[in-house]
Amino acid sequence: MFFERPESGECAILVHIDLADEADQESPRELEELALSAGADPVAFLTGSRHQPSPKFFLGSGKLDELRQLVQLHQAEVVIFNHALSPGQERNIEREMQCRVLDRTGLILDIFAQRARTHEGKLQVELAQLEHMSTRLIRGWTHLERQKGGIGLRGPGETQLETDRRLLRARIKSIHSRLSRVRRQRDQSRRARKRAEIPTLSLVGYTNAGKSTLFNRITSSEVYAADQLFATLDPTLRRIDVADVGPAILADTVGFIRHLPHKLVESFRATLQETVDATLLLHVIDCHDDERQGNIEQVEEVLSEIGAGEIPVLQIYNKLDLFGDQAARIDRNDQGEPIRVWVSAVTGEGLELMAQAISERLADDLFQDTLCLQPHEGQFRAQLYAQGAVVNEQVDEQGQMQLDVRLQRKDMLQLMSRLGLDPKRFISVEVN
Repeated sequence: MFFERPESGECAILVHIDLADEADQESPRELEELALSAGADPVAFLTGSRHQPSPKFFLGSGKLDELRQLVQLHQAEVVIFNHALSPGQERNIEREMQCRVLDRTGLILDIFAQRARTHEGKLQVELAQLEHMSTRLIRGWTHLERQKGGIGLRGPGETQLETDRRLLRARIKSIHSRLSRVRRQRDQSRRARKRAEIPTLSLVGYTNAGKSTLFNRITSSEVYAADQLFATLDPTLRRIDVADVGPAILADTVGFIRHLPHKLVESFRATLQETVDATLLLHVIDCHDDERQGNIEQVEEVLSEIGAGEIPVLQIYNKLDLFGDQAARIDRNDQGEPIRVWVSAVTGEGLELMAQAISERLADDLFQDTLCLQPHEGQFRAQLYAQGAVVNEQVDEQGQMQLDVRLQRKDMLQLMSRLGLDPKRFISVEVN
């Protein structure tokens, strides 16, 4: 029902109205990108301004007539508003235009329905669609809106509309139950990673910032990546190795957008949990986008909403290849900590610097010193080599081994505990 979409684009009229009482306006350009991502064929763009929307049609009478003429001229199949419409407004405009009407939330839901690939992703989209649809059911059943009376016309005591609402509630309850099982499975995986003390890196950012392209570059994967909004919907996890840290999990997640519908945030709570439980967030930013700063603020707002506002963040300024005079670099704060890396996921420029910055941010408890081992402590030496911790080694005339070592403090302590060594003998130095 929800995942069958026409192969060809549908002829669409786009509508954007600047409202005087709306501080944070939607972007008309973004509406066009959303429509194209959904497979629509925008043939006209109706713009205007109002102090506040009309309760009945959202538009004023003049703009409504203008919209009707555009629909008839282009024989449009759908009208897409860059705003949230009430069910009544949607119904009234459809009656006037004699074609389908979608608001911004409905359009984003449609894109999500097309992008969902996994069973979990489809369940999450269907849940959001059902909850959105539950307030709009009346549109399809106006002829069965009321019970009929009289001989031979008495119904079963329940209108078709009430039956549909009851079936919807049952389906929503069933999906919630199935998603709860998925959430428990994800929680088990996360707890196992925490027990093994494996850090998680989560790629977050505005939609179409290049997260999946960057993910593929880092992990040599083939995750679907395209120059369109919401190309990624289902989360993907891969194991990577981080210098001075060891194994880590990298997660590619769904992109954010201005005024991301609350129903979607709720439905994708299980997916977004990968972000909430991350050790470090890699905030991927399209540095060439004119709306760069606004997009950064929107992502930070969504992160705060889902409970990830306090997690450490490393900004990844992507699409460096679109600048002619910018070189890959690491920007640091006053304490010398990496806060921003300029890279190109397409060309691979700056990825080594990004790996260095990630290593510095994660290896905040790094043991780095020279150990002096006696000849009979060869097993300790062998284990240090096995951990990849030995940077350099020298042996003096007495057979003592001078090892320059870099290793996470916790891993060093665990290794010494296994070998029955006294940590105080070796770790009496300051940890970087």
